[in-house]
Amino acid sequence: MFDTHAHLNATQFEEDREAVIQRALDEGVTHIVVVGFDRETIKGAMQLAEQYDFIYACVGWHPVDAIDMTDEDLDWIEELAAHPKVVALGEMGLDYHWDKSPADVQKEVFRRQIRLAKKVKLPIVIHNREATQDVVDILKEEEAHEVGGIMHCYSGSIEVARQCMDMNFYISFGGPVTFKNAKKVKEVATEIPMDRLLIETDCPYLSPHPLRGKRNEPSYVKYVAETLSELKDLPLEDIIEKTSDNAFRIFNMNR
Repeated sequence: MFDTHAHLNATQFEEDREAVIQRALDEGVTHIVVVGFDRETIKGAMQLAEQYDFIYACVGWHPVDAIDMTDEDLDWIEELAAHPKVVALGEMGLDYHWDKSPADVQKEVFRRQIRLAKKVKLPIVIHNREATQDVVDILKEEEAHEVGGIMHCYSGSIEVARQCMDMNFYISFGGPVTFKNAKKVKEVATEIPMDRLLIETDCPYLSPHPLRGKRNEPSYVKYVAETLSELKDLPLEDIIEKTSDNAFRIFNMNR
């Protein structure tokens, strides 16, 4: 299994990170992408990617903290993009739920990161919260299809998912697709073609059923794969094989 979005660099893992990583390996997780989205978490993602051969890094700037990003930070991300273990830029996007960073600042930081991704030829990982139309519009305006990427922890409509897939994006599902009451997310997941499907944990957040409310970790990505297996009426092995293939493709990694 390939956990395409994890925050093993989070403080929640400070006391038992090695044990968490070992549990992931024991459960059949073969690759993990750790996401850094500000100065501290980018450093943590890079350290883990350099320490473990099966861990890779995604580096970028989170929209909630867009107001904190400097030109130097963007230059630093560009430097890191050349590192052999950096496979994507992000997570980037728009978040209108929190009001720390004004929308116009978020949009500008988002656009600058898309332009950087096109320059360094890396895919992008998109964070979208309560900002769907603006996210889609910016992806179109900035011609993000040139690099493509991942709609991380997708919770939107099938219509928007199709627009994103037309722009060379993959649709990634995490813990919420396993929730008993997540009717809409389950319906959308059923509709996503197999060649555009990814799995993730977004750990330590969004633990899957039956572990809601507990700290999430990469070994729990199996619950996401099992739910997709049920929804699509396909063997679990097929879901694991295809989502891993898709992850290798979007991250331009050799299997």
